[in-house]
Amino acid sequence: MRLDQQRLVITGAAGGIGRATARRAVAEGAQVLLTDREAEPLERVCVELGEAAQWLAGDLLEPAFCDSLAEQAASRLNGLDGVINNAGIITRGNVLATRDADWRASFAINVDAVFRICRSAIAWLTTQRQAGVIVNVASCWGLYPGPDHLAYCTTKAAVAAMTRCLGRDHAPDRIRVNAVAPNEVDTPMLRSGFEIRGLNVDTAVSELDASVPLGRIATPDDIADVIVFLCSDQSRYVCGSVIEVNGAKPVG
Repeated sequence: MRLDQQRLVITGAAGGIGRATARRAVAEGAQVLLTDREAEPLERVCVELGEAAQWLAGDLLEPAFCDSLAEQAASRLNGLDGVINNAGIITRGNVLATRDADWRASFAINVDAVFRICRSAIAWLTTQRQAGVIVNVASCWGLYPGPDHLAYCTTKAAVAAMTRCLGRDHAPDRIRVNAVAPNEVDTPMLRSGFEIRGLNVDTAVSELDASVPLGRIATPDDIADVIVFLCSDQSRYVCGSVIEVNGAKPVG
């Protein structure tokens, strides 16, 4: 198994990509600590995954939670081998529609929390003189910004840049930091966005499917498989990279 005995913490683990990643990681032999805001959905995922999964509810808007997450994970899992920063929010709208609160929340969760969790994980790994992996979830929209998502695109661009910097800085410490950059993924977050805008969800997803050369938008499993690859020894020479997972969808 590709992740045999690896101990991983996954943020946003109750959502589409997070839950799929947890399933894949456990299937590949990992022990996981799953985090999200609410306890109940985390408990359900852990019941599904069995003894290999534990949960810890917490709010990424709380700096103290982010700063302590790596150490808490290491305590719960009897060590730590990697972090998957999957949690994120999507704020829609151009600059005129973006409120100060939207901007602050987007940066707090999509950027500040990733920064703090990476910092705490790297500090723990280097203190222990232990190799490790970090996988951040960026977005194709952070690399090639789309319309009317100013805060989201800006924060995901920051995640991509942060990943490249961390990968270069900490490769000598044997800590590989990479990111996956999906395009549209068929998750509850995507579907709820269509509902908020009053669109027919199935029609909207079908229209997105038609825009992708491979014939469909990604499923959470499509992204989870790449995340697991980046955590595994099969990607041992991949460091400081942002891997696009986009079905060859054209930019713009």
